[in-house]
Amino acid sequence: MSERVAFTPQERRVSLSLASVYGLRMLGLFLVLPVLAVGARDLPGGQDAALIGLAMGIYGLTQAFLQIPFGLASDRWGRKPVIIFGLFIFALGSFLAAVAPNLPVLILARALQGAGAISAAVSAFLADLTREEVRARAMALVGASIGLSFALSLVIAPPIFGLAGLTGLFVLTGVLAVMAAAAVWRMPDPPRVTDGQDLEGQAAQVGWRKLAQDSQLGRLNLGIFCLMAIQTAMFVAIPSALDGLGMPLADHWQVYLPLLALAFVSIIPAIFWAEKYGRFRPVFLGAIAFLALAMAIFVVADNHFAVWLIAIWAFFAGFNLLEALLPSWVSRVAPRSARGLALGIYNTSQSLGLFLGGLLGGLALRSFGVNGIFFVCAALLVFWGMMATGLREIGRRVAPAPLITPAAPPIDR
Repeated sequence: MSERVAFTPQERRVSLSLASVYGLRMLGLFLVLPVLAVGARDLPGGQDAALIGLAMGIYGLTQAFLQIPFGLASDRWGRKPVIIFGLFIFALGSFLAAVAPNLPVLILARALQGAGAISAAVSAFLADLTREEVRARAMALVGASIGLSFALSLVIAPPIFGLAGLTGLFVLTGVLAVMAAAAVWRMPDPPRVTDGQDLEGQAAQVGWRKLAQDSQLGRLNLGIFCLMAIQTAMFVAIPSALDGLGMPLADHWQVYLPLLALAFVSIIPAIFWAEKYGRFRPVFLGAIAFLALAMAIFVVADNHFAVWLIAIWAFFAGFNLLEALLPSWVSRVAPRSARGLALGIYNTSQSLGLFLGGLLGGLALRSFGVNGIFFVCAALLVFWGMMATGLREIGRRVAPAPLITPAAPPIDR
């Protein structure tokens, strides 16, 4: 029987450190979302609902355009400098937003925040410093940090806004980004690639066109596109439904926080099993089916609060499991020398899915009510599940622990 492979001390430290970096940055982003639409009304031009919507969404648009360039840059010039550069751009946008005299300047500042598109570089950095057989667990830690950052933002944003307004919130987001950059600076460097070869002996220069045409990567990119579209649409539906059940918006965190924690704990056995036996495909397809089951529970929940809690937990569990498996799988399929570029394409698909999900969720809610959103998400899941059946199992591959100490010599093969 195969034994489950444990993190090395360095892998554990790196995973927790990068999860903290990602969590700090996402906390800085999430902090303003619960209050931005209200706070922006006090700025000149803030009575224009379309401009407020643009201020909310332009961050994702600049992210979508710049994920690939940042990922490619991290392949060429290293993960750490690109991540630190992106965090400082994000911080600059935050400080500009803090002093924005009107809504157009705030929109510009939000676009600048989005220009720090480091998601692909962070994912590639984590993949560089972890072995394949523990990588899904490492990605799950990052996913958990994002979920906990979101829940924490729902708890602390309103009181901070009451004390310091939007200015104080944006200053705090900038400070968090600087703290994250300092944490990255202290992290070890990944193994270097030299003489045109990566660790698997593949050609170091892999064009984006070849990656875009790869059928396996294409199915994974479609997966994150559908997953993010479903997530955004669901956060149009769930808050509306909880409000209709008599729970004020300020109290929604009391549902999200414990259910997110419970969902994360409940997916750990599935991740361990997939890594131990190299059976990612059945776990992946099962998670898609589990999300579809969650949609069915939502549809029949009606006004039963307990059933809604079960449905929300099922959604969080399926979502977090897929969010952990997808980037890990991309990092395994992509050549190491083009990992940043591959994850850049992946994160571009992610950002576009976020945009489409908000649009579909709003249209479905307006035309068919809350249940319309669940049916749209179920249709996306059926389509995604059909396409995902073409994924090939990559199995369990055991490699030596990576050399990640700063003093390690370049790997030359």
